[in-house]
Amino acid sequence: MKGHDERGITMNGVAPGRLDDQQLMIELETIHRTRHDTLLYGSNDALRTHNERMAQLEGEYLRRHPRRPVAAGRTREGARDRASSHT
Repeated sequence: MKGHDERGITMNGVAPGRLDDQQLMIELETIHRTRHDTLLYGSNDALRTHNERMAQLEGEYLRRHPRRPVAAGRTREGARDRASSHT
């Protein structure tokens, strides 16, 4: 991660590995909520920073929850099933 101090704080906030589960979820919810506006209206630097932070947070979530439940409808097979039922 880009430079951080002894508290694990980077230019983009607290290092994801130092967040507890509740803090991590709040950070994820916030970054996902602000994604659309950053894409549409943010500078290239803002979008790059947003991308990096989102990847860090999502990576930490996946590291902590490697066996997270996956909804059948969110898989390729599930998407194909939805498409075939609408024809």
